[in-house]
Amino acid sequence: MEFFSFELIAQDGNARAGIFHTPHGDLLTPIFAPVGTQATVKAITPRQLAELQASLVLANTYHLFLRPGDQLVAEMGGLHNFMCWPGPILTDSGGYQVFSLADIRKIDEDGVSFKSHIDGSARRLTPETSTQIQQNLGADIIMAFDECAPPYDREYNLKAMQRTHAWAERCLQAKTRPDQALFGIVQGGIFPDLREESARFISSLDFPGIAIGGLSVGESKSEMHAMLDILHPILPVHKPRYLMGVGSPEDLVNGVLRGMDIFDCVLPTRLARHQAVMTNHGRMNMLNAVHARDERPIDSDCTCYTCANFSRAYLRHLIVAKEILASTLLSIHNIHILLSLTRLMRKAIIEGRFSHFSQAYLSTYFSRPHNLKKQESA
Repeated sequence: MEFFSFELIAQDGNARAGIFHTPHGDLLTPIFAPVGTQATVKAITPRQLAELQASLVLANTYHLFLRPGDQLVAEMGGLHNFMCWPGPILTDSGGYQVFSLADIRKIDEDGVSFKSHIDGSARRLTPETSTQIQQNLGADIIMAFDECAPPYDREYNLKAMQRTHAWAERCLQAKTRPDQALFGIVQGGIFPDLREESARFISSLDFPGIAIGGLSVGESKSEMHAMLDILHPILPVHKPRYLMGVGSPEDLVNGVLRGMDIFDCVLPTRLARHQAVMTNHGRMNMLNAVHARDERPIDSDCTCYTCANFSRAYLRHLIVAKEILASTLLSIHNIHILLSLTRLMRKAIIEGRFSHFSQAYLSTYFSRPHNLKKQESA
């Protein structure tokens, strides 16, 4: 029985529209996945996600391994049952989170030893244990254990890439569940030769999909775009491509322009918790006093629940009053913006007008009308 397959429906330039078939439903690409780090998308219920027409949710292996534990999740019927989400789920390998613990972890060729950020207990992850944890969690799409290096350190990136390649082969050997799709991860920092070498190696292995790691971690936008331009002609055409950790509207458009299919990011909910909203013209700070008596919705063209029912004045009131509802309503809007954008991009690709769509969108996005004040880093 074949659990996974990818159909490429249309191409317009390097942009792609496809269908990734999974045991819990089809993913229509391009697609954005809201992040549910602790088996929950912050401030949003599964029903609200369904109403937003989200089809893929990401959960975090590292955090769920530490709490409540992958064995407990398995006993509860896996993530789908545990978090009451019937659609496809993606889990990362835990690698990025472990390697961000620079002062409390030790890397060797076999894996990584680290201390839990929760209780300081000694823990260890290897390609085999990361794979087993993800098999216990039961996500549809799982990631090979990799090492994410600082983007500008060539020596470190070379060693991390070689380790990532060795670990990718071990993850393939360790995987036993046929109802999970294991993606390999391309590394290499911002170094063209390393990125090309990594893409060729990972593409040569028997992965049903390929992820791009180590981008959007401190490099410039132009450097990220350059790496994606290098990867596009190397990556297999008939496998989905997942650009990890990218989730601003302009980055989604630029990623699709360069052949990417799947995106995820904490950005929409994190911005919401910091009083910021996404629009198709940039970000807006809802705490600004200019909104105190503004009867308009966040965006008059937006059809989300928040914009259909609430004024900027009310949303600012909730923020000032520190009401929990503020995070929920702003998160609904931000997620809606990204999901709607991916659907519009898919339609434009299928209709053969994505080049025009992307140029018009990016031009409008960066035009920044007078009523959209630049949001400081949130």
